[in-house]
Amino acid sequence: MVVNVEFLQPSTWDDALAAKAQHPEAVPIAGGTDVMVELNFDRHRPPALLDLTRVGSLAEWSPDGGVLRVGAGVTYRRIIDELGGRLPGLAMASRTVGSPQIRNRGTVGGNLGSASPAGDAHPPLLACDAVVEVASVRGTRQVPVGEFFTGPKRSVLEPDELIAAILVPPAEGPQQFAKVGTRNAMVIAVCSFAVSIHSGQQRLGTGIGSAAPTPLRALSAEAFAAEALPWDSGGPLPEDVARRFGELVAEAAVPIDDVRGTAAYRRHALAVLARRTLAWAWGGLS
Repeated sequence: MVVNVEFLQPSTWDDALAAKAQHPEAVPIAGGTDVMVELNFDRHRPPALLDLTRVGSLAEWSPDGGVLRVGAGVTYRRIIDELGGRLPGLAMASRTVGSPQIRNRGTVGGNLGSASPAGDAHPPLLACDAVVEVASVRGTRQVPVGEFFTGPKRSVLEPDELIAAILVPPAEGPQQFAKVGTRNAMVIAVCSFAVSIHSGQQRLGTGIGSAAPTPLRALSAEAFAAEALPWDSGGPLPEDVARRFGELVAEAAVPIDDVRGTAAYRRHALAVLARRTLAWAWGGLS
């Protein structure tokens, strides 16, 4: 059976929003690294595709007050090359995405739009308190990334809305990201974890991936670290603090058994990742 798919190709942001309002069922496509897989395996056949590659503003980034405004069309490769020094956690995660060809095409905006619990960009965005800017012909709104995900592959996006940009504070301390998989890249994470030290505020942020229905933060672990870390002395990371931090991260997860790993393994792996990334990040303060 032949299924016709309408192809929409706006050249401006206003035209893109108008097209999405007129065709709310249209699936946005930029790098296509998720959308094309769904199409190729015939898992999803949308009535329309909304090609955003001609909207130049989506591929731009710039300082915006105290944050970096990263357009939804900025690729992983550019995150690594152009923003690695300012957003090191996100750059680390970007290096683990797919192959070089995928990193040249894939975008953080597309990763958010797919809203997969295993999205590699999600934990570092959570850890550094990023905000997602979404827009429609009705206006623009900003959603903290921790409130963006509502379920597996579901988000707060309304049918007529598109992701415009991600607002990310530049790192004010060391950041780390690590994931467990059969190899470093070109693999869906069994679980992943990010940590960001906000040294000026004497606190840290966390992000857990692929271990719950949505990406999430380990809030109890963050509160514990804020109290237990030797902020004033700047001394070495106490082993008991690292161990308890890992335990609290594991307790925050809500994993399942699937083909990539068991829930018990994911909790164990997260505890290890949390201890290691905290040690690496804390060591970077000296």
